[in-house]
Amino acid sequence: MSLFLSSYENRLDTKGRISVPASFRASVANERFSGVVLYRSFTHNCIEGLSMSRMEQLAAATDKMGVFDSDLDDLSAMLFADARPLIFDVTGRIVIPDDLLKHAGITDKAIFVGRGNSFQIWNPDAFKKVQEKSLDNLRTVRPNLTIL
Repeated sequence: MSLFLSSYENRLDTKGRISVPASFRASVANERFSGVVLYRSFTHNCIEGLSMSRMEQLAAATDKMGVFDSDLDDLSAMLFADARPLIFDVTGRIVIPDDLLKHAGITDKAIFVGRGNSFQIWNPDAFKKVQEKSLDNLRTVRPNLTIL
């Protein structure tokens, strides 16, 4: 299973290419698909990213929903119809489609944020605000994880 950790800020070049962090590329190195899948986040103004095998797991999870479930319609429209499988070039770069960049407010720099089984791509300034709010929330809630 792919594991995405840490945060990395990179620049988009003049042709719209951006280098995917080496550790993220290493996380998907043993996958059948040599790249990542990106789609617009429906919870934040950022881009969601994951491996193709993780996308297949999400597809399997939606198979358990009712065929005529309206939530399935919405989820499929955002998750699968919007998904972009992007293959790494020889230097580990991808070209993020313009509509995804616009959704995330990314122009010249982006920050790749590890989230365990997935990652997000943010405008660096927007992520800093969200990260500070998350830290404040966690200080208040102080969640307790149970490790099996």
